[in-house]
Amino acid sequence: MTGPHDDGSAGRRRMRGAWHASRRALVASRRAVAPPLRAAVRVADRPRMWRRLGLALALVVTSLVGVTIGLLVAGPSHDDVGPFAAQFSLTPSLSGGTEVQIPPLGSLELASHDGPAHLTVRLEALDQKRTLALATDPNGIAKASSGAVNDVERGITRMVFQATGAGVLGALVLSAFVFRNMKRVAICGALALVTILGSGGIAVATFRPGSVDEPRYHGLLSNAPAVIGDAKQIANQFGQYRDELQRLVNNVSKLYGTLSTLPVYQPAPGSLRVLHISDLHLNPAAWSVISTVVKQYDINLVVDTGDIDDWGTQVEASFVNSIGALKIPYVFVRGNHDSGTTADAVAKQSNAIVLENRIVTVDGLTIAGIGDPQFTPDKEPGPSGAAGHQAAEVQEASGEKLAQTIRNAGKPVDVAMVHEPASAGALDGLVPLVLAGHIHHRDVSTMPQLTGQQKTALMVEGSTGGAGLRGLEGEAPTPLEMSVLYFDPTHALQGYDDITLGGTGQTEVTIQRHVVKAPPSGSPSGSPNPSRS
Repeated sequence: MTGPHDDGSAGRRRMRGAWHASRRALVASRRAVAPPLRAAVRVADRPRMWRRLGLALALVVTSLVGVTIGLLVAGPSHDDVGPFAAQFSLTPSLSGGTEVQIPPLGSLELASHDGPAHLTVRLEALDQKRTLALATDPNGIAKASSGAVNDVERGITRMVFQATGAGVLGALVLSAFVFRNMKRVAICGALALVTILGSGGIAVATFRPGSVDEPRYHGLLSNAPAVIGDAKQIANQFGQYRDELQRLVNNVSKLYGTLSTLPVYQPAPGSLRVLHISDLHLNPAAWSVISTVVKQYDINLVVDTGDIDDWGTQVEASFVNSIGALKIPYVFVRGNHDSGTTADAVAKQSNAIVLENRIVTVDGLTIAGIGDPQFTPDKEPGPSGAAGHQAAEVQEASGEKLAQTIRNAGKPVDVAMVHEPASAGALDGLVPLVLAGHIHHRDVSTMPQLTGQQKTALMVEGSTGGAGLRGLEGEAPTPLEMSVLYFDPTHALQGYDDITLGGTGQTEVTIQRHVVKAPPSGSPSGSPNPSRS
C-alpha cells in the first residue's frame, strides 16, 4: 500500500540528490577555475615584491652613503701627539690599513688591518709652547716618548666615538631627506650603526701588530728604511748599554776605594783634582758617570775640551743644564759640534766658564783656552790629518792665536785647552800641559822639546759620551773615557787616573793609574814625563 508518507520520502530523496549534484558541479567548477586564478594572483604580486626589494636596497644604499658623508664631514677628530697637533680620520676602504701623513716629508702606509675602514693619521703643525717646553726640559724627550703611545690611543678612541656619531647622524639626515618616513629613517640609522660596529669588529679581528715593522714609504720618506733600520739598531743597543752602564756606575766607588789603597802613588795633601772630559755628544748617560766620579774622587774642577752637543741647535741647549748640578767649577772650550748657541747655554750655568782665547785662574790653576775655529757638525771625527778633517792651517792658526794671548799675559799658564789636537803645535814650550779631544780615543804624548824651553805634554781625551749614538752603530759601543789629573800645590802634574767604562756586554770598569816622573835636575820645573804603573 502507498500513502502520503511515501510521497514525502521520495521528495526528500530527490532534493538531496539535487543538492549533492549542485555541490559536485560547484567543486568541479572551482577546480577548473583555481589554477588560472592563482597564476593571475602571483603575477599581480610580482611588482609588490620588486618594490619591497628595491626599498630594502634603497635603505642600505642610503645608509652607506649617509655614513660616508658623515665620516667625511664630521668624522675627523683632532688631538695632540707630543708637540704635534694630529688629525685622526676614518674613510671607507676595501683594503683597510693605516696611513701616517707627515707633510711635507711624505707618508708611510701600514697593513695594520683589513677593510672596510681605512685609518689616516696626519701630523700637522707643531705647537710652539709644547715644543719650547720639550726643548727646555732635560727630560722632555723621555717624557714625550713615554706619552706618545697614550696620546695615540686617546686620539684613536676619540676618533672612533666621533666617527660613529657622525656616520649614524649622516645616515639619519640623508634618509630623512630621501624617504620622509620615520620608520625608514630609524631603519637607516640602525643599518648605519651596524655597519660601523661591524667594520670596527673586522678591524679588531684582523689587527696585525707586526705591520709597524714593515711600512711602505712615500715621498721624501722613501729614503727612510735604511735610516730607520740603523736607528732601531741604535735604540735597541742603547737600551742594553744604559742598563749595563748603570751597574758600572754603581761600582765606581768600590773600585776607587780599592785603588786608593795601592802604594804606587798617593796624592799629596792639598793636591788639586781635575776631571778631564770631552766629546759627550748628547749622551745623557755620561752625566751620571761624571757626577759619580766627581763625588767619589772629590774633584775640585772639571775641564771639558768640547763637542758637548751634536749639532749645536737651540733644542740641544738644555742638555748642558746638568753642568749646574755638579756644583763645582766647570771650564769649557767649544768643539766643532758646538755652536755659539751651545757656548751661550754653557755660560749661563752658574758654575761654568767658557774660554774663547782667554786665560782664567780657578782654584789657583791658571788655564788658557780657545774654541775650535770652525763649526762643522757634519764632519766625522778621526785622527788629525785624516781625510775630511778641518784644514791643518786653520787649526794651526787657532793655536798660534792662543799662544800669542799666553805670551801677552806675561804670567805662567799651567794648562792650555783646545779641541782639535792639531791646534796644540803652537803651544809647545809655552805651557807644561795641553788638553784636547775630538778624535774619540785617548792618547798621551810628549811634544818635541824646543831648545831652552820646557817640555809640553799633550793629553788627548777619549769620548766621555761614548761618541754619542753613533758610537753604538758598530758591534761594540765606543767606551766612555775620562781622566782624573792630580796637580800638586805648585800646580805641576804629578799623576793621573784613566777611567774607562766598557760598552755593551763588557761589565767592567778599568782604572789605570799613571805617575808623572819628576824632571831631571836642571830641567824646567813642571815638565811632566808620564810613565805608566
